[in-house]
Amino acid sequence: MPTSFGEDVRRVRQARGLTQKQLGNASGYSEGYVSKVEGGTVTPSESFAAGCDVAFGTGDLFVESLRRLLNVDHPDWFAPFVELEKQASEICDYSTNLVFGGAQTREYARALLRSGQPLDTPEQTTAKAELRMERGKLHEGPTPPLLWLVLDEACLRRKVGGKAVMHDQLRHLAAMAEYPAVTVQVLPFDSGAPPAESPFTLLGFPDAIGQPPVLYSEGQGIGRVIDSTERVTEGRNLFDRLRADALSPAQSLDLIQSVMGEHTP
Repeated sequence: MPTSFGEDVRRVRQARGLTQKQLGNASGYSEGYVSKVEGGTVTPSESFAAGCDVAFGTGDLFVESLRRLLNVDHPDWFAPFVELEKQASEICDYSTNLVFGGAQTREYARALLRSGQPLDTPEQTTAKAELRMERGKLHEGPTPPLLWLVLDEACLRRKVGGKAVMHDQLRHLAAMAEYPAVTVQVLPFDSGAPPAESPFTLLGFPDAIGQPPVLYSEGQGIGRVIDSTERVTEGRNLFDRLRADALSPAQSLDLIQSVMGEHTP
C-alpha cells in the first residue's frame, strides 16, 4: 500500500492542530489505528477516509484519494447502475448463479473478487469488497427500497469461498429475508426450464425524481442500463413469471436454511 495517503493524513491533521487520538475519536477509530495508517503499515478503510473528510472538513477528498490509490472505483459500465440503485424505491433482481451484490457478505464478495480479478493485490480486493458492502447498506436504513430477490437454487449450492463462507452467506440471506422491505424467493431446480436464462435487475423510482424504470443487464465484463419502455416491460413480465415459478417466501426460507445446514463447516 503506498504511504502517500498516510502522509497526507498526517500533514492535514497537524495543520488542523489535531492529535492522533483526537482524529481517532472524530473518525471512530483508535489512536493506534491512526498511527498505523500514517505510517503506511495498515490499509485504511473507506469509512476511515470518510471520517477524515468529516474531521478535516475536506468534502470527499480523502475518500476519492483512497479509491484512486487502490483503483477500486466501479467500472465505467457499472457506475451508472450504482448511482441509479441509490435512488431506487424498488429493486427486483433475478440471479442465476451468484447472490445479488447488495445481499453479499464481505467474505463471499472477497472470494468472488479474488477469483474474477486474480491480478489485484490483497489491498485492492479488500477495498473492492468494502465498496460492495456499501450497496448492502441501502437495505438497512430507515427508508430502504423494496427489494425482491429471485435466486436460482444454484446460488445457494455453489460453494463460493468454501463451506464456512457459504454458511455465513446463506445465514445473512435468511436474515435479510426477515426485513419488512425484503422478499426472497428461490427458483428450485425441479421447476424446470427458467423463463429467463440470464440475470437482470429492474429498478423503479419515486415519482418525485422523474426517473423512468430501468432494466440492467450484465454479460462478461460489460453491463448496460436500458430505459426503453418496451425492454423494461419485457423484463417485468419475465420477472413476474420467475416469481410465479419460484417457491413461496416461506418455502424459500426453509430451503435456504436447509442448504445452509449442508454448508456447515
